[in-house]
Amino acid sequence: MNDKLQAFGQLLEIMNELRQKCPWDREQTFESLRKLTIEETYELGDAILQADTDEIKKELGDLLLHIVFYAKIGEEKQAFDIQSVIESLNEKLIYRHPHIYGQVDVHNSREVEQNWEALKLKEKGRKKKTVLEGVPASLPALVKANRIQEKVSGVGFDWEHPEQVWEKVKEEIGELQHEINSNDQDKIEAEFGDLFFALVNAARLYKIDPEAALERTNLKFMKRFNYLESQTLKKGIDLKTMPLAEMDKYWEEAKKME
Repeated sequence: MNDKLQAFGQLLEIMNELRQKCPWDREQTFESLRKLTIEETYELGDAILQADTDEIKKELGDLLLHIVFYAKIGEEKQAFDIQSVIESLNEKLIYRHPHIYGQVDVHNSREVEQNWEALKLKEKGRKKKTVLEGVPASLPALVKANRIQEKVSGVGFDWEHPEQVWEKVKEEIGELQHEINSNDQDKIEAEFGDLFFALVNAARLYKIDPEAALERTNLKFMKRFNYLESQTLKKGIDLKTMPLAEMDKYWEEAKKME
């Protein structure tokens, strides 16, 4: 523990020195760091999907730097510092885990999630008083849909059994097909959204992260298509002139190589 505290203390000292002596670090604000923090978060996500532990360690370090950076700016504004950030976090974790630090009994992780959401709404001094106000507006739509569903599930608004969701998926497919036949572009878009939302719900109920699942397919598609393209380049063939049947042959080769 002492080694860990010493390492963290050194990080804080480095941050203080950079803020004083480095022109770039001195100029940064909450607003200027925001887009960089988002980028670092996505880079961490990439490393996790690639199961690259060295990269995960590196990206966690980059995110930790941002946390320390924000805390330093907060300290300069006399708004908060790294100590108050950590103390607030400690207090929240203890409060939201009454099954560990209190007398509440839980039987599974779902009950933990439900307690977590209920306790969030009861916290004193919270500005957010409704279930969905805590969902960031800037989240990507797929991630946001999953987070919305997790939050409402936490207060009991959910299917009783996972298999029940498939009737909703079938219903949305039927409504989408109806609008496609009617050729109303605005309604087609709306029904695609409803279908995506239902599929995200299904993924959640079966404990699948829809963002990770879709990114896995993205990466798989890219790998297969890159193979297809590389084979055509070797033969000096322009993809635009290649028949689809020929493309399919290379596509199937790529699948067999996985």
